[in-house]
Amino acid sequence: MAGILYAPWRLAYVASADGRDRDRCIFCAAFTSTDDRDTLTLCRGEHSFALLNLYPYTTGHAMVAPIRHASDLGEVSVEALTEMMATTRHIMTALREIYRPHGFNVGFNVGEAAGAGIEEHLHLHVVPRWRGDANMMTVVGGTRVIPEDLQVTHERMLGALAGIRGEGP
Repeated sequence: MAGILYAPWRLAYVASADGRDRDRCIFCAAFTSTDDRDTLTLCRGEHSFALLNLYPYTTGHAMVAPIRHASDLGEVSVEALTEMMATTRHIMTALREIYRPHGFNVGFNVGEAAGAGIEEHLHLHVVPRWRGDANMMTVVGGTRVIPEDLQVTHERMLGALAGIRGEGP
């Protein structure tokens, strides 16, 4: 029996050629925006910031990016990279508190050939994982299963991060 997955949030993505405006960097636009709810921004530091992925692989899929527009690790300051890792640690702590994942995929895709969907602004993915999750569903069925609305995830993450902030950005 074939199932139907209702994902209305994907319409904006599939309605365009590749889901984004190539003339505008989504990371730079999110950082300069004053509406963190709209951009799903979770936290801001001196050199980096974090936001939820608008098209997540799993619930809680976040990205950590340097504020400076750069496409390669060699273009990012040691201070920014250090802050990005501290922020990644905070994101993982918040995700553990809220969702209790069994593991994480954490990493950079540098360049289009390496799978970077947005290659012009370096960013680190933080993807919570659970035993038995549908990780291959994207590859096999072209479908992702996200059981929670992004705005709900955003509010839950903001609450959890507020309790962690004493450790850094």
